[in-house]
Amino acid sequence: MMINKAQATLINKTIGCSRFVFNHFLSLWDHAYKETGQGLTYGTCSAKLPAMK
Repeated sequence: MMINKAQATLINKTIGCSRFVFNHFLSLWDHAYKETGQGLTYGTCSAKLPAMK
């Protein structure tokens, strides 16, 4: 199955956004771990997602 340019653009944007969100929370998790010895929970991270929109 071949994809058209619009589909390829959408896929690339989706992957880029996913990578941005992953790296953002990885940075927050790393900072929290260095400060407290504990990482962030799923609930903490998911609660911060709406503010990123």
